Amino acid sequence: MISTPRLDQADLVVVGAGIVGLAHAVEGVRRGLSVVVVERDDRPVGASVRNFGYVCLTAQTATALEYATTARQTWLQLAEQAGLWVRDSGAVVVARAEDEYAVLEEFQAVRDDVVLLDASQLRQRVPTGDDAVGGAWFPLDLRVDPRRAVPALAAWLAGQGVRFHWSTAMHTVEPGLVVTSRGEIKAGATVVAVGHDIDRHFPDLAEQAEHRRCALHMLKVGDPHGRVIDPAVLSGFSLVRYDAFRACPTVPALRARLTEQHPGLLEAGLNLMLTQCPDGDLLIGDTHAYAVTHDPFRSEDLDQAILEQAASLLGAGPLTVKQRWRGVYSSAPEPFLTGVPMPGVGLVSVTSGAGMTTAFGLAPHILDQLLA
Repeated sequence: MISTPRLDQADLVVVGAGIVGLAHAVEGVRRGLSVVVVERDDRPVGASVRNFGYVCLTAQTATALEYATTARQTWLQLAEQAGLWVRDSGAVVVARAEDEYAVLEEFQAVRDDVVLLDASQLRQRVPTGDDAVGGAWFPLDLRVDPRRAVPALAAWLAGQGVRFHWSTAMHTVEPGLVVTSRGEIKAGATVVAVGHDIDRHFPDLAEQAEHRRCALHMLKVGDPHGRVIDPAVLSGFSLVRYDAFRACPTVPALRARLTEQHPGLLEAGLNLMLTQCPDGDLLIGDTHAYAVTHDPFRSEDLDQAILEQAASLLGAGPLTVKQRWRGVYSSAPEPFLTGVPMPGVGLVSVTSGAGMTTAFGLAPHILDQLLA
C-alpha cells in the first residue's frame, strides 16, 4: 500500500482559486488564519476571468444586495491595498424606447441611488445610437479588469502569506483533511468553492439544489468610437433579466414588446451589455443557456445577433471581433448554493452569475457559520 505524502496544513483550506475562493482566502487572512488555496489549473481560467468585470450592486435585491454592498467596500479597499484596477464609475442603462425609460422611472422612484438621464446627459457618458431616449446612472456599481483582477489578487494574497498549490486537484475532502493529487493537507476548516463543478464533488446536494451550468456567448471587439467609456453599459434587455427590476409595474409590457420584436433573443436570454477593457477594447454579450452538461458547439447566429445589437446600441457600424469565448457559471433557482455537508467543511457556489458582485460579502457569512 502506497502512503499519501503530507503536502501542507493550515487553519483554512480553500479549494478553488476563482473570485469566490479567493474572497474566502481574503477573509481568512483578515481573521488572522493561516490559509492554503488549492487550484486544479495552473492559473485562473474559469468564470472569474471570462466575465464583464462588472460589480453589479444596484440590480441586486435581498441577501444578494446585502452581500454586494459589503463587497463594494472590499473591492475599493483592495484597489488600494493590492493595487487592483477598480473603476468607481457606476453603470449606465441606455433606454432605446419609451417603455424602457418608464421602467427606469419606476425604479428610480423606489431607489434613491439611481439618477435618471435625458438623452443629452446620456450621450455625455456613453456613445449611443440616435434611437436612445434617455437612461439612468447607477453610481454605486463598480468595474474591475476581469482578466487581471483574480491573478493580481492571488499574487497579493501570496504576499500576505497564503500558500497556493496550483495544478493540484482535490480528490476527496473529509473533516480535518483534504486529499489532493499531490498529497494530503491537514485542515482546520475547508471551503470548497469550485464554481459550476460543485456537482463533481457533491452530486446529491447539487441535484437537490437543481444546479445547472449557464453557458454564455461573449466577444471582445474593437472600440468603434475611440473614446473612453467609463461606466458599464446596460440596455433594455437588462431590465428583464435582473431581479431588482421585476417589481416595476411596466416590466411585463416591456418583456412582451421585446418578445414580439426579438423572440429569438429573449429565448436565448440576451442581456445586452458591454464594458471597456483598460486597453480600450469592448467586452460585449451575453446570452444564457442552461443545462447540466452543454453541447460543445457554439451557434454563430447568436454571436451575430450580439454584434448587431451592440453596434445598434453604440450607434456604430459593423464591429471588429478580436476574441470569442464561452463563459460558464453555476445556476440554480436560489442565488447561492451553500452548505456544511460534514463538520468543518463548507461548500459555496454563487448560482446567479454574480460572483464578482457578491463574493466578498458572502465569504464572511460562510466563515462565521463554518468556524462557529
